[in-house]
Amino acid sequence: MGRRKGRKKSAHFLKTFAITFTVVVAAGLLALFAYRWVWEGNAAPGHVVDRESVGRPVGGDADADAAEADQTRYGSLLDDAASMEQSGIYVKEAASPEEVTLVFAGDILFDSRYAVMSYVKQQGGDITVGIAPEVVDIMQDADIMMLNNEFPYSDGGTPLPEKQFTFRAAPDTADYLQELGVDVVSLANNHAYDYGEAALLDTLDTLDDRGIAHVGAGRNLEDASRPVCYIVNDMRIAIVSATQIERLDHPDTKGASETSPGVFRCWDSANLLDTVRRADEENDLVIVYIHWGTENQTELDWAQEKQAGELAEAGADLIIGDHPHCLQQIGVVDGVPVIFSLGNFWFNSKTLDTGLVRVTVRDDAVAAFQFIPCLQSGCRTTLLDGAEKERVLAFLRNISGGVSIDGDGYVTWPR
Repeated sequence: MGRRKGRKKSAHFLKTFAITFTVVVAAGLLALFAYRWVWEGNAAPGHVVDRESVGRPVGGDADADAAEADQTRYGSLLDDAASMEQSGIYVKEAASPEEVTLVFAGDILFDSRYAVMSYVKQQGGDITVGIAPEVVDIMQDADIMMLNNEFPYSDGGTPLPEKQFTFRAAPDTADYLQELGVDVVSLANNHAYDYGEAALLDTLDTLDDRGIAHVGAGRNLEDASRPVCYIVNDMRIAIVSATQIERLDHPDTKGASETSPGVFRCWDSANLLDTVRRADEENDLVIVYIHWGTENQTELDWAQEKQAGELAEAGADLIIGDHPHCLQQIGVVDGVPVIFSLGNFWFNSKTLDTGLVRVTVRDDAVAAFQFIPCLQSGCRTTLLDGAEKERVLAFLRNISGGVSIDGDGYVTWPR
């Protein structure tokens, strides 16, 4: 009898537990359905994250972040981080909620067979042996940092026959980009294809593995021409990159096609201008980082001047140039600020003036443009000050037109 009473209690307990469990599960499902109905009615997919934050939430309180995001222009991009990353769109958090700081540098070379990287390796491998710590600090402090990656990362491939200089760097040297604070590199240049298709593909994989965005070369033309876009402080900033070099129908540096890898060529500017127009429609600010000009020549060539006007008309808000290995003028084209060449940044052992360009963006426009003088010499790039700083700024004033450059390198131009 005692056992039967115990069984009844057990049966009553199990019955009560089953009813309670059913009610709780039903209530939970109902709440989940209501939450998803409300949420999906107010937010479209498209969560955008930067490469360093993939898999981690942007912000702390998800509900608070979602509520705040719904009140912004780009708050609907809240889901599917992988899809957005594949589309070249990233979220960045700026140091200031009021403005975004971008820093640009020119050409770098990590090939250990050449002077600059050989020097760093001989000194123990610390990149600040080659690029001075005070220069690195400026790069790391930028919200978005970009430079020109003038070589492929690969241990394979075959050097292009009959090309005088072919560059290639070991994949692990791409770690230096992270140490320098680099967010995005241009591959639109005349050395990205030096070791052929295999090495270019290795380069794309190497950069992807390290979370470094790349623009100006790709697995096909669509990939190579696609801008990198950042959503930061509720602004969409697009970066487009292309190369005029080489100016041949069948260049050593292969242009990407619809089905094959290569760089984004713009000697014929039609594709580039179409890309800039589309970027202008979809973004608040469009930056064009372009490989053009004549090597070792401070004067502009006709193709630079022609294409600068075309880019401004197509919707570019800022134009950054490189390739000549020397500084060229800072100018303004239809209200658009242009530095025609940043020169070498850290590329060889020659003594050459160079610098960084720091751009401040506020309210969907370029609010400030500053040239920061540096010197490449003896396999090192250092920050200039005093008389040497003023010497470089005076040189730029002398060759530039339509702009004013003050003692701190800040540029003003007619808007």
